[in-house]
Amino acid sequence: MSETGNRLRKLLESQNFDPQNYVKQLSQQSDGDRDLQEHRQKIQNLADETAQNLKKNVYKNYRQFIETAKEISYLESEMYQLSHILTEQKSIMESITQALISTDKDETSKEMQAAFPKETEELKQRTLTSLLEKVEGGKNIMDTPGRHLVYNGDLVEFDVDNMSPIQKVHAFLMNDCLLIATWLPNRRGTVKYKYNALYDLESFAVVNVKDNPPMKDMFKILMFPDSRIFQAENSKIKKEWLEILDETKKNKVTKDRHKKEEEEVPVSAVRAEVSTNPFDQEEEQQPAGEAEESVDLSLEWIQELPEDLDVCIAQRDFEGAVDLVDKLNEYLKEQPVNQRVKELRLKVEERLRQLTEVLVFELSPDRSLRGGPKATRRAVCQLIRLGQSTKACELFLKNRAAAVQTAIRQLRIEGATLLYIHKLCNIFFTSLLETAKEFEMDFAGNTGCYSAFVVWSKTTMRMFVDAFSKQVFDSKESLSTAAECVKKAKEHCQQLTEIGLDLTFTLQSLLVKDIKAALQSYNDIIIEATKHRNSEEMWRKMNLMTPEALTKLKDEMRSCGIASFDQYTGDDCWVNLSYTIVAFTKQMMSFLEEGLKLYFPELHMVLLESLREIILVAVQHVDYSLRCEQDPEKKAFIMQNASFLHDTVLPVVERRFEEGVGKPAKQLQDLRKSTRPVRINPESTTSMV
Repeated sequence: MSETGNRLRKLLESQNFDPQNYVKQLSQQSDGDRDLQEHRQKIQNLADETAQNLKKNVYKNYRQFIETAKEISYLESEMYQLSHILTEQKSIMESITQALISTDKDETSKEMQAAFPKETEELKQRTLTSLLEKVEGGKNIMDTPGRHLVYNGDLVEFDVDNMSPIQKVHAFLMNDCLLIATWLPNRRGTVKYKYNALYDLESFAVVNVKDNPPMKDMFKILMFPDSRIFQAENSKIKKEWLEILDETKKNKVTKDRHKKEEEEVPVSAVRAEVSTNPFDQEEEQQPAGEAEESVDLSLEWIQELPEDLDVCIAQRDFEGAVDLVDKLNEYLKEQPVNQRVKELRLKVEERLRQLTEVLVFELSPDRSLRGGPKATRRAVCQLIRLGQSTKACELFLKNRAAAVQTAIRQLRIEGATLLYIHKLCNIFFTSLLETAKEFEMDFAGNTGCYSAFVVWSKTTMRMFVDAFSKQVFDSKESLSTAAECVKKAKEHCQQLTEIGLDLTFTLQSLLVKDIKAALQSYNDIIIEATKHRNSEEMWRKMNLMTPEALTKLKDEMRSCGIASFDQYTGDDCWVNLSYTIVAFTKQMMSFLEEGLKLYFPELHMVLLESLREIILVAVQHVDYSLRCEQDPEKKAFIMQNASFLHDTVLPVVERRFEEGVGKPAKQLQDLRKSTRPVRINPESTTSMV
């Protein structure tokens, strides 16, 4: 590099380098544009050289990068093993601590019972009774023997959807249930609260809610399929609630298990007392010993199974947890059931319950709805493997319904209505198609769930139609816009037939009321416009002034299906028809085309009657004009318009209707026959037969 380049490099690398001052000095020192271009080229060369040096350094250290990546991978695996070991150590320490605490509690409780046999239990029950006297509708709660108060306190309940406060509550935690009572605004005597809900401890799960200011100190109670969120006064009270709830639930499970074991023990004791034959005792004891020996539960993976399940659940390794359960079930499938197997089963079932709660929460609408239906596949598949396909189906469809509703709500109403409907159809029908494909993939072996999907599809279609009708029909859009929107929705709905799902009939049945109203409204508009033109009718030929205007009118008539319109055009720019008849023809054919776009069988008579009413208005006006007109020339001109209406327009309407619907319109044929014009004497007043 030249000496100039080295100086420039040092200048740019200096810590006190100021770009603005540098450019300012450079502009002052330069003689013109050429000096600036040269200096720019020097800086560009320096940048290119720096980039080349960086590439060389990367290539030079490439092997070191690869080795570093391998070391990082090794460190990750070692950290995972270390985490596993720490988790095991923690569980061992917790079990030892629990054992020591339970031993101390047992000794203390024995001493207390020896000194005060029933005072502690009675004191707890008296405390609960005095508190429940303040709850309106809570007198029957004490009917359960042995129920006593564990913990209570004030909480604030929040709405699960929008996280807004709902009400202030008081919670009573008992040894077997949780009572939620609301505060009474108008207190009566000692009564402060009103009974709201009572939940068995086994019927709900407690989940900590991560603090997200200002929403903090919250925890959630999950009761399938609902959930409730409560806020404690501070973090200390929240921690107490979580710990005491967890401890109380564990105590209830332990107590129920001991009670079940005690019910089984007296049976064997009675048998031992009844049997006096020593040989019978040996025969009874021998199979038990053989059963104990026949099931080998000393394998390392079985001993560590409960702890491994805890680790998998904590690390969200749902597949690994279900694999372990399947492995255990396969191992114990043909093994005899003894007490040790029952105890192992109880431990595994408790972990399965926790795993199910986590999977249910994964599919709840409270979780993020991004990622589409594929994001739910993991939780759904594991629930199906656990034998809970019905619950998986219900939660999957609820999740997708919430996702579709959220997507529709987030769609902005901007620009033309047709553009909004195009976006709405794309979002809804694409989501429905993706959901159907994912459902078919996840529940391929559970054909009983397909009926639930069909019901869900119809429900979500109602959600789509609500948004569709609100934008198209409630906003009083033109019939042409409404027809294009309905046509677009039908086309998207037809795409679902690719997967064997036809919701066209559902879409039509939900839209029929709005379409009928739109057709009737537009029918009234056309009739009013026709009557208004009729009132100002002068029965004069049309003069379009320019050849371009005449050519444009011919094109419009051809697009309406009237190919013989040229015979009604005269010299220059004249048309041998009145303005009223020409305007009526264009409006009539436009209404017919839009009506055919909206057509389905339920609207057959509605469309026919609308066409008949519109035609009658024009026919009756021509008939009345023929009867009233005295001028022979005008009478002949009116007769020419009547002939155009009867012989040209009405057959085109009948033919186009039959093409669009697939069957002839008998009512329109009868109407045309009944209004046949006849050749008349200009002096006569008879015009129609």
